[in-house]
Amino acid sequence: MPRCPWATTEPNITYHDREWGVPVHEDRKLFEFLILEGAQAGLSWTTILKKRENYRKALDGFRAEKIARYGVREVKRLLADIGIVRNQLKIAATIQNAKMFLAVQKEFGSFDVYLWNFVGGRPRQNRWQRMAQVPARAAESDAMSRDLLQRGFKFVGSTICYALMQATGMVNDHLVTCPRHAEVKRAQRRE
Repeated sequence: MPRCPWATTEPNITYHDREWGVPVHEDRKLFEFLILEGAQAGLSWTTILKKRENYRKALDGFRAEKIARYGVREVKRLLADIGIVRNQLKIAATIQNAKMFLAVQKEFGSFDVYLWNFVGGRPRQNRWQRMAQVPARAAESDAMSRDLLQRGFKFVGSTICYALMQATGMVNDHLVTCPRHAEVKRAQRRE
């Protein structure tokens, strides 16, 4: 299968073939991607994918209501956990983002409604021929980043927000030569 060129080895192949670009509307899954994309800052996505199950275990299945109550003991536990990225700023951001996530849920009814509003509730269909055409950010990710930062979220720059948009199907950035482009487009229409 002529996949997007970044998906040549595991776990990237499975992620590309099953998840990347498929619309996500479940709040816990959106929160998971928000945290993982922030953890990826300065690292490769492959590194984060390899640690994903460890993150799920370490962060109580990405249950924001639990993470928001983490204190000194949980921070020490996370800093000692070799299965995740042990960066104090990223761990502090995870706890802060859980609190802000809960505030957004309360304000908008769901994190899904809030996030998808940045793309007008509909996925953007891109038609890239080459990876060099795929942007690292867009006007929508700039707006999302600004708003998240104003609300107190951390590790949510525009590039991280654009990666979140790609991961959760807000944009279809599969190359048109990749069979997943058409598959994801069909999935986005059914949603």
